[in-house]
Amino acid sequence: MTATAEEAPPKVVLDSISGLALAAAASNVIMQLSRLPIGHGVAESTVDSGRVDKHPIKRTRTTLSYIAVSMLGSESERLAMRDEVNRAHRHVRAKEPVPYNAFDRDLQLWVAACLYQGIEMIYTVLYGEPSEAQAAEMYRHGARFGTTLQVTEDMWPADREAFEDYWQAGLAKIEMDDVTRTYLRDLTELRLFPAPLRWTFGRSHRFLTLGFLPRPFREELGYPWTPRDQARFDRFTRVLALANRALPRPAREFPFNLYLYDVRRRIRKNRPIV
Repeated sequence: MTATAEEAPPKVVLDSISGLALAAAASNVIMQLSRLPIGHGVAESTVDSGRVDKHPIKRTRTTLSYIAVSMLGSESERLAMRDEVNRAHRHVRAKEPVPYNAFDRDLQLWVAACLYQGIEMIYTVLYGEPSEAQAAEMYRHGARFGTTLQVTEDMWPADREAFEDYWQAGLAKIEMDDVTRTYLRDLTELRLFPAPLRWTFGRSHRFLTLGFLPRPFREELGYPWTPRDQARFDRFTRVLALANRALPRPAREFPFNLYLYDVRRRIRKNRPIV
């Protein structure tokens, strides 16, 4: 599942790319969309091919392929992914009521920062706090979330301390209005999806999404979270960590290993990636 030997990702990154991280997927989407321009750009997008409520399977494939290639792909594969994402983003723009341009590098940096926070959080849930050396390796590699978009290397905060300053400043900018809050609550409760899926998984999906969300995002979304909820969630993450340890590596890496294989196959056959 790695790229070439000279580009092989650190073990701490490989360990953080676990299929069990999908339990936190919606929470990370909410974090990304908590900046008002991004939230409006997605909630009101007229590009149906990229909408999770219109094409959930395709959107999931695109997102997970992006994560797999960003963290585990070769430089040529990342370039191919960036070109494909650029092609898709070319049509994602809005002027009113909230201006948005999918090529805005500052907003892309926020998305990349959320993705990085996600893999660091998952690693901590599954393995405990990384050592300083591991955290530094993961952070340096995490810059690829941005540079596989339009974010330049010099835009990525220089170290983890600088990143924390950036993150705290970003938390002060999170904002949801009626449009974005409704969209994100619908995502949280699976109201964007067919009724059988919502009835079967909606309650548990809401619980997991809120559990993985940092408090400022949860509060902006408008949901309560009690100490009892937190205790229940802590029990769940302990079980998650035990399950992760019991799985052989190929199973732990699924479906990211499958999506990386699929991207490589699509590149060989000159087929669209996203």
